[in-house]
Amino acid sequence: MNCLLCGSEKYTAFEKTQSFGYPLTYYQCERCGLVFQSLVESQAADPDFYAEAYRKIYQGNPEPTTKDLYVQKNRAEFLIRFLRSQNIDIPSRILDVGASSGMLLAAFRAAFNSQTTGVEPGDAYRAYAAAQGLEMHPSLEALVAVGEGPYDLVSLIHVLEHLQDPVGTLVMIRKELLAGGGHLLIEVPNFYAHDSYELAHLACFTPHTLQETLELAGFQVLRLKRHGEPRSDLLNLYLTALAVPSEKTVKDDAPNPDRFVRLKRGLGMFYRRFAQKFFPHQAWRPLPEGDEG
Repeated sequence: MNCLLCGSEKYTAFEKTQSFGYPLTYYQCERCGLVFQSLVESQAADPDFYAEAYRKIYQGNPEPTTKDLYVQKNRAEFLIRFLRSQNIDIPSRILDVGASSGMLLAAFRAAFNSQTTGVEPGDAYRAYAAAQGLEMHPSLEALVAVGEGPYDLVSLIHVLEHLQDPVGTLVMIRKELLAGGGHLLIEVPNFYAHDSYELAHLACFTPHTLQETLELAGFQVLRLKRHGEPRSDLLNLYLTALAVPSEKTVKDDAPNPDRFVRLKRGLGMFYRRFAQKFFPHQAWRPLPEGDEG
């Protein structure tokens, strides 16, 4: 078993838990500090997991749900505001990896008048997006095979934590899909505020390990924002990063280790419990059907 960030074979058990009835063990790399699942043990490492099983396990239905579409719509609005606040050139071609229902792609197309393409392994979600008139592909490999690209903006929104090789995937995107001067937009759960322990989450990113992952893949981070959009006014549940290919191309040394991860995780979850108890309506914005996430 190797660390998903730095490849080290030295690790210790970090947490044993359950998700959707499946036992999970998370380990912490002794070299870089990343908290991750073993690819040998994880159900989510099965190549066919995302085609149908993922949505059925998480939602009880492979089709998009009201709650899911609501969150995607509001997340898309936040991401467009975020991009505009960075004063980048309007992207003419956009690729969204893990495009889900296509809600973000449709919002990008409307906001920037861009040509959009999506990659989505889930059969039902890909069909839903295609029915909205969006160009969709089942995998990055399928997209690369047809020779499309390059793209001015490539986004991976709540995707990186699912990948078996996050660094390698980002390297491939930088080399084969991103235009010169293009931007990479990433969002992941923040391990210091989000539950994070989920069947499909192979890695748990902190601000530090997300930065190190991007640098190891040859990117320079322009902005890394901690926030709760669109779910919370008080909890920094998510990390959103904007990056560009680095002039250095690839970080040539070992990642700087993440320090005191267990302590910072404990403090973050203590604050979350405090906020939920004393300020419940600010801690969690309401969702359709009264769901909380």
